[in-house]
Amino acid sequence: MIGIVDYGRGNLRSVEKALAKVGFEAKIMTTPRDLPLVDGVILPGVGAFADAMEALQRGEWIEPIIGFAGSGRPFLGICLGMQVLFEFGEEHGEHAGLGLLAGRVVKFPPGGKVPHMGWNNVNLVQPSRLLEGIPDQAYFYFVHSFYALPANQRDIIGTSDYGVVFPALVGKDNVWGAQFHPEKSSPWGLQLLSNFGKLVSEYAALSSH
Repeated sequence: MIGIVDYGRGNLRSVEKALAKVGFEAKIMTTPRDLPLVDGVILPGVGAFADAMEALQRGEWIEPIIGFAGSGRPFLGICLGMQVLFEFGEEHGEHAGLGLLAGRVVKFPPGGKVPHMGWNNVNLVQPSRLLEGIPDQAYFYFVHSFYALPANQRDIIGTSDYGVVFPALVGKDNVWGAQFHPEKSSPWGLQLLSNFGKLVSEYAALSSH
């Protein structure tokens, strides 16, 4: 079972529907007490970094999410949900993130139209189980004004270019983040969610023995 974190900052239903479309059941979780009931988690998000962290704090999600990620179970952040995986965000001053990935989230440089909104191709930097069956330069749908600057280049799985080359997909061990919206990026977005679902099923099968 895949849990989708409901902290008032995400497009939950479209993620749930996209997972159903590729054959995976999801549970929208309104409390951290649901975390032990699921084998993988998706953290969606739209809006501002500080607001997201405040909402996670208010819902008492932060420590349980960090604990879940530390357990080895598959974890995927989407858009703002990817950005809060990092240590700091620079939107409206510096704010602490979840710190699951080293680095910070910064604003696009002046000159380009912000937010970056629309379809962009993703350059695959290194192989990942999340990208199985997805070709290099596949297009995904983005909506964001900030982007991640990982401290470790090895955490960058795929990049995109919007006046500056930025990480479109990041990951370390069992924690991944997609700057784009896979739930709005069919068919390749659905393939990515299907790959994530398979990883969750594998973990569930292994942990049941």
